[in-house]
Amino acid sequence: MTVSFGHRRPMLSPSILNADFACLGSIVQDLERAGADALHLDVMDGRFVPNISFGIPIVSAVKRSTRLPLDVHLMIVEPERYLDAFAEAGATALTVHVEATVHLHRTVSAIKELGLLAGVALNPATPLAAIEEILPFVDLVLVMTVNPGFGGQTLIPAMLAKIARLRRTIDEARLPCLLSVDGGVKLSNLEAVVRAGADIVVTGSALFEDDASPGERLREFRQRLAAIGEHASPH
Repeated sequence: MTVSFGHRRPMLSPSILNADFACLGSIVQDLERAGADALHLDVMDGRFVPNISFGIPIVSAVKRSTRLPLDVHLMIVEPERYLDAFAEAGATALTVHVEATVHLHRTVSAIKELGLLAGVALNPATPLAAIEEILPFVDLVLVMTVNPGFGGQTLIPAMLAKIARLRRTIDEARLPCLLSVDGGVKLSNLEAVVRAGADIVVTGSALFEDDASPGERLREFRQRLAAIGEHASPH
């Protein structure tokens, strides 16, 4: 099975963490119509992060509601125990935290053997050196720009330099992996995130913070990206 996130850069991957789950199907379809490139699903276990979100049944329900790729972000300890279940639920990509699995290469290999894209995420305090050896084997690197666990946080400005360093590393090594950014991304800092080198921009609370529909808010992000222009991304 061949899977991908498409070729548009940068891509918008809305997080549904703050969505009204009573209307989840219609929200997902609204985001798809508004131009989402993928959907970002934050799975939290209350152990790796101080919050519990949702699990396999929600991933399966979202899969039934959309044709978009699903990037399932596993903020859980021992994610390797649940790879098969999330693959069966409809994940396109499984992103695990370098801090949460002991045998990272084995876990990444297992994800790929399932025919899925394999991603690795780093918390803000985790240095890029932690993924130096695994970088050639992954399809996606997710840089957390907030401490994971809750939506609605403010992007940590120092993470922009970290994104830019990772962008240079990927480009200099000519690696095919995508660089994703998650945490506190709003219209006000979207350009800074894109110029730092993001391939995939994850945004969540900014889409659900007022009475406008998530689709309307996502269209504003798409318009802002168009205004930034293709020259904004140096890679």
